[in-house]
Amino acid sequence: MNTHGVDKGRRRVLVAATSVVGAIGAGFVAVPFISSMNPSAKARAAGAPVKADVSKMEPGQLLRVKWRGQPIWVVKRTDTMLEALPTLDPILTDPQSTLPQQPAYCQNATRSINPTYFVAIGICTHLGCSPTYRPEFAPDDLGAEWKGGWFCPCHGSKFDLAGRVFKGVPAPSNLVIPKHKYINETTILVGEDEGAA
Repeated sequence: MNTHGVDKGRRRVLVAATSVVGAIGAGFVAVPFISSMNPSAKARAAGAPVKADVSKMEPGQLLRVKWRGQPIWVVKRTDTMLEALPTLDPILTDPQSTLPQQPAYCQNATRSINPTYFVAIGICTHLGCSPTYRPEFAPDDLGAEWKGGWFCPCHGSKFDLAGRVFKGVPAPSNLVIPKHKYINETTILVGEDEGAA
């Protein structure tokens, strides 16, 4: 092969230029493909934290918000409701909340950051029904030991006003407490806590 008259410098420049153009072309192809793997704005919004404004809640009232497609309950408990909680311990399955169904900052007697406000995911731990809020004390259909809470009409599970499950019902565990924090005295942010970035 006759290599006289071949400009090797020019060849290197052409090879380098072709490689650069090829890399840029590959980038234009790869960027949309990789971007398509990111969640959509709708999906990001579905998992985004939600605010619960408790400023206008009356004592004993239940506020419902939706987070990640799940009902979130916020209850403004009265002093009477809070005083009744420890009296129920003997008839509850897990009165001390030893199962990890709540953030560490809610593993206390009221299962809350602020005892006045109780925040929980409104789904029964048995088969996923949504229990009914029953704040009244000793109604005829729930008995004299009832001191407010939730009754699941699907299979009869009962939870007190701290979301703790009664003994002898189908639900195996307490209601789940989502991660949350207080932005200020009247706004709760569900889906994010102090440890979140």
